[in-house]
Amino acid sequence: MSRPLFLLLPLACALAIAPAASTRAAPGPVDCKLRFSLSGWSLFYKTASGEGTVSCDNGQRLAVRIRAKGGGLSVGKSRIENGTGEFSGVRDIRDVLGSYAAAEAHAGAVKSSKAQAMTKGDVSLALAGTGRGWDIGVAFGKFVLEPR
Repeated sequence: MSRPLFLLLPLACALAIAPAASTRAAPGPVDCKLRFSLSGWSLFYKTASGEGTVSCDNGQRLAVRIRAKGGGLSVGKSRIENGTGEFSGVRDIRDVLGSYAAAEAHAGAVKSSKAQAMTKGDVSLALAGTGRGWDIGVAFGKFVLEPR
């Protein structure tokens, strides 16, 4: 190898590695939203299940299955369609998966609305939706998002 090329080899290697190193930097916060449907019942024990889709502003999408279980002074039966949720503290779409601690107060008859905030470590989720059914009470439990 000629001497001038030999001297340029370290520079060429450094330039080739630099872009790869910058892509490994921790990504910034991602704005993710949930669209969902959920139905369930309660008689002291509260249970609900449904499905939804999480979509983020970085183009990631994930179909999810939803389970909610808990207990408290609660009675009723309801269904929420076209519900929405907003996440905070997300760096990758997989951060939204898992169990959230939830507490809620609810009341409704025929057409009702629901709003709820919950957390899972650094990730928080705020839900809102309208639906049908009747319910009243206070409940505590967990809200689980799993891949579908």
